[in-house]
Amino acid sequence: MKYEKILESKNICLRNLDLSYCKQYYVDWLNDTSINAYIEPRLYHQTLEGVTKYVKELHESSDGYIFGIFCDDKHIGNIQLSAIHPIYKCAKIGYVIGDKNYWGRGIATEAIKLIKNFGFDILNLHRLEAFVFEEHIASQKALEKNGFAKEATFIDKVKDIQNNRWCNYCVFGTVNPNYKEL
Repeated sequence: MKYEKILESKNICLRNLDLSYCKQYYVDWLNDTSINAYIEPRLYHQTLEGVTKYVKELHESSDGYIFGIFCDDKHIGNIQLSAIHPIYKCAKIGYVIGDKNYWGRGIATEAIKLIKNFGFDILNLHRLEAFVFEEHIASQKALEKNGFAKEATFIDKVKDIQNNRWCNYCVFGTVNPNYKEL
């Protein structure tokens, strides 16, 4: 689905990720093992055609949104709400800061705050959840700063392909304190 308004905070904004941002630099992020180590695109070699198809399908879906994360008017990453359940009013979030020059600057924390506010205040979702490799401490901290709590750890749930080993996977969740049944 598309959301045409811009979501803004002090340092970043989230904009609907349209097809014009499906460029080689975006594909390169997804194929860079230091960037993709904790996200699903690590499982397959990414192509421009595949990325374009993925973004197009999300726009046409009825259960997800994808936003570009912009800082200094530069596309530096993505964040999405997916698997939005129409009855349970819950969704999953996923994010990546693809431009390494912006790592360690709190960008993911700000993006999570904006997507959480979008999910709770605009979409009136009841719950959000994120799945994180147990060793991805920076991601866990960004979620915790936004009120997400670790709810479960799945032992040997996902595979670290680069190091050929099984890893624990954690579920983080948060519930909308202002949720209203409509």
